Amino acid sequence: MSNAPQATTRKTTSDTESIARRVLDLEIRGLSQLGEQLPHYFVPFVEAALRCKGRLIVSGVGKSAHIGRKISATLTSTGTPSFFIHATEASHGDLGLIVPGDICIVLSNSGQTAELQDLVSYCKRFAIPIAGVSSNSDSVLMHAATFKLLIPRVDEACAIGLAPTTSTTVSLALGDMIAVALMERRGFTKDHFKAFHPGGRLGMQLTMVGDLMHGGDELPLVDHSSAMSDVLLVMTSHGFGAALVTEGRKLVGIITDGDLRSHMQSLMSLKACDIASRDPACIDADDFAGKAMTLMNERKINVLAVTNKDNNPIGIIHMHDLVCAGVS
Repeated sequence: MSNAPQATTRKTTSDTESIARRVLDLEIRGLSQLGEQLPHYFVPFVEAALRCKGRLIVSGVGKSAHIGRKISATLTSTGTPSFFIHATEASHGDLGLIVPGDICIVLSNSGQTAELQDLVSYCKRFAIPIAGVSSNSDSVLMHAATFKLLIPRVDEACAIGLAPTTSTTVSLALGDMIAVALMERRGFTKDHFKAFHPGGRLGMQLTMVGDLMHGGDELPLVDHSSAMSDVLLVMTSHGFGAALVTEGRKLVGIITDGDLRSHMQSLMSLKACDIASRDPACIDADDFAGKAMTLMNERKINVLAVTNKDNNPIGIIHMHDLVCAGVS
């Protein structure tokens, strides 16, 4: 049976809403303070992390441990080798995972957490740099830290002012600042990001048009002067319900099933240029497949031409390709 206090009827719906706003206000204020008081060692730490030949080890206890796990995961997924070690487990063998060449990021709002002592002593003994994240500049952790990432003292959002809320939000934001700074300084691209996130919904969202498009002999190309009998053969044999119309290798139009129906009475006496829709919707092979889906939905079309910088058609992508790939 839970020892948590039972809900009372003294608080109303409006009270609940005001609590939510107070929490947000306090956390926004904490983030603003972090922005106004950017840690003095932030830039030197980022420079050291860029030169680091090992890994960025993240550690903490309690709620700081949960934040540390998230920071480490963000670092890893954005191109910076990292892993998390719980400070308590470090004292029971996991210290052996930390080796010269690594840098250790240690989170503790108070900077006085007893469980950190073995970790801090080990890093000092083997000359492993410590980046301390704390709001207490006069703490054991910050005195031992090579890089003192001092975060502002903030009011916690809970009514009793004890539950880590605003302080953990600020610590997490600092972790994001570090990860994104390293990511951008390394020139981390969407291709790198895709390589690290091949699975799940995120992987689907990172699929590129070039991964799904049909090119080469699969392209339904017709010259602008082609007779409609030839256009019909190309459209039938390729199965996209469309033909890309070119003039001197440049894309000048597209013919779809709808265009055929609109000119049915005189169709066979016409040429491709007579019925083609000019300036068709196009997309780059390096664009995300999600952008292709959005463009198709906005234009109410089922196919897109894929072109290069010279407006030469290099591929075609169908709505069916996107749906089968799980793109939404």
